[in-house]
Amino acid sequence: MKRVLVLCTGNSCRSQMAEELWETLGAGEWQADSAGSKPSGYVHPLAIEAMRELDIDLSENTSKSLDQFTDEKFDIVVTVCDNAKESCPVFTGATLTLHWPFDDPADATGSDAEKMKTFRRVRDEIKTKIQTFLADESA
Repeated sequence: MKRVLVLCTGNSCRSQMAEELWETLGAGEWQADSAGSKPSGYVHPLAIEAMRELDIDLSENTSKSLDQFTDEKFDIVVTVCDNAKESCPVFTGATLTLHWPFDDPADATGSDAEKMKTFRRVRDEIKTKIQTFLADESA
């Protein structure tokens, strides 16, 4: 089984969504983990809600530190924000390191309904990016 680690700063939104989307879209061929350079300590409630719309449950996920993964081997390490890219340690066990920056939905303003639009957009952008990568990889 191949392994991917998705890194962000807080590990509360983008990397959490990417972890579960990669697990789902990887169809049993991938083990996905996520972590943050400065873990927030929680998974954002609107990220949980956005993923629930795809029948993916993040409610039991936790915000994790990248420190717990530094000695592990990964086929791919993906940073999903610029801060994580800059603070990401070198994962010598990673075959490939990718940088896929996405807007931080936690920065969205307005009502919860307005913020959800941003969470859905970012979720869908992450999903499309992973689908494209997996399709290219298997071609």
